[in-house]
Amino acid sequence: MSVEPTGRIEKDGDRRTLVLVREFNAPIEDVWAAVTEPERLERWIGTWAGDPASGEVVFRMTAEAEDAPEAPMEIRECEPPHTLRVTSRWGANTWHLEVNLVESDGVTTLTFVQPDLDLDDAESVGPGWEYYLDRLVATQTGADLSAIDFDRDYYPAMAEYYRARLR
Repeated sequence: MSVEPTGRIEKDGDRRTLVLVREFNAPIEDVWAAVTEPERLERWIGTWAGDPASGEVVFRMTAEAEDAPEAPMEIRECEPPHTLRVTSRWGANTWHLEVNLVESDGVTTLTFVQPDLDLDDAESVGPGWEYYLDRLVATQTGADLSAIDFDRDYYPAMAEYYRARLR
């Protein structure tokens, strides 16, 4: 299986923003549930626990390992079923992540945005988000998740694509 990269990197001076788009033949509420409900989220990336009303939850990426550590996730903006903006803190890394949803004629478009992309990490971060969003698509369409292989199809296979877009 060959997977083509779809992301783009928008440049504004020294600032780099990763943008990825996926479309779903599903109502916006269904896609929103897939990216916000712990049980649905766990199918493709991980799960969270805590009280979102507090403005922070803990997130665990279970797609890679069942025993992955938890990390705090600050909820900066949550406007169901359209916008979710969070800040993730993994060790020394702080990532601002955004999911925006728009529905038109029964098709929901998800736009994933990661502003302030670190140039040293971009060649792996781009393929990583491609991988996770393709897993989301698979869970929404009933496709075989085991056919999605990060090491074979995403990294390092997509690294040069993203490296070239940073220049």
